[in-house]
Amino acid sequence: MKKQKSIPKKTMYFCFLCCLVYFTSYLTRIDYAAVLVEIIEDLGITKSAASIAVTGSFITYGLGQLVSGYLGDKIAPRTLIAAGLCCTSATNLLMSVLPNITVMTVFWCFNGFFQAMLWPPLVRIMAENLDENTYSTASVSVSAAASVATIAVYLLSPLVILLSGWKLVFLICGSAGFITVILWLAGTRTLSPGASEKPVNPGSGAQTGAVSGKVLARSGIFIIMTGIILQGILRDGISTWMPTYISEVFDLGTHVSILTAVILPVFSIMSVSIGSAIQKKIGNEVKTAAILYGVSALSALIIIPFFSSSMIVSALMMAIITGAMHGVNLMLISRLPVHFKRYGKVSTISGILNACTYVGSALSTYGFAHLSEAFGWYFIIISWAVIALLGTSVCAVCIRRWEAFRDH
Repeated sequence: MKKQKSIPKKTMYFCFLCCLVYFTSYLTRIDYAAVLVEIIEDLGITKSAASIAVTGSFITYGLGQLVSGYLGDKIAPRTLIAAGLCCTSATNLLMSVLPNITVMTVFWCFNGFFQAMLWPPLVRIMAENLDENTYSTASVSVSAAASVATIAVYLLSPLVILLSGWKLVFLICGSAGFITVILWLAGTRTLSPGASEKPVNPGSGAQTGAVSGKVLARSGIFIIMTGIILQGILRDGISTWMPTYISEVFDLGTHVSILTAVILPVFSIMSVSIGSAIQKKIGNEVKTAAILYGVSALSALIIIPFFSSSMIVSALMMAIITGAMHGVNLMLISRLPVHFKRYGKVSTISGILNACTYVGSALSTYGFAHLSEAFGWYFIIISWAVIALLGTSVCAVCIRRWEAFRDH
């Protein structure tokens, strides 16, 4: 039996730093959503008013992905990541002292742009410094780090709110961000940009930097973008509004409602691992995404008869849906861009695809708030099932096209 090659300690530490960066990016990104139900109650504002900050940050994040995706292929990704972390950490600290929801909304929109400076260069620096197998393993760990951060925020927030109020949550997350910046700069100071010139998934006859609209169309990426938008709608829509749904439908306090959201990232960690295992077995990222969408559709349909009678069933199915969407995210956002390394466009493609996620996120956060106020939560649950079925169909259409492009 052939002995598996061990990963060098330097590479393991680099992977750890990438996980730490993404962990911290989620701390400083979702803390507002985690305390959203408390902010609504404390400031006496409507769900729609409070959701504008989240919606705005999703929009600026999506636009920022396009900018940072382009820059991530032009300048040192190490520097861009450090700058993004510094800015988002400073914004989080400021959120604890801002006077009202209007000013908070403006600053949180800036935070969305700062957050966008992290993912595209992170994908590039990982792709350039890790071989194919190590990258696949690291991408699962990085995705899991986001879920661990979500667990940390949703466990920490109720306790911090009880002790000192929601503003301290921003102070803690912002401080963690600055600590990560120091560790990142110190740990990557000897890392050479573009250390690995060998493509993770080389293609025959491809010319670096020569990616055209025809190439993108052949890959099915334009259709896949629709699937990514739908993934953003489900993932962030449910993550943002689950505490409010639990609070309103089952008449629980805000602290308990926030705490129930911890179940979401637990399932996300399992789902990214399951999704990765499925992808390794069937060898197609888009087909794996279609399977995960199918699981989400079934889960949403199960909620419908229990949406107001069983909190356990509702919360469990929501956890499965969001977990599956994190698996879809791993396939379509983390794994797909690596196949464009032969064209020198890993960061650019990553930025474009991730921007699509937050088109969906923005639509769901503000849209679900209005729809729940106008039609109630039962209508929202039905819409989740419809969206998941659409996602299944979109991905299924692209399976063969993506397979042909990837293996070319």
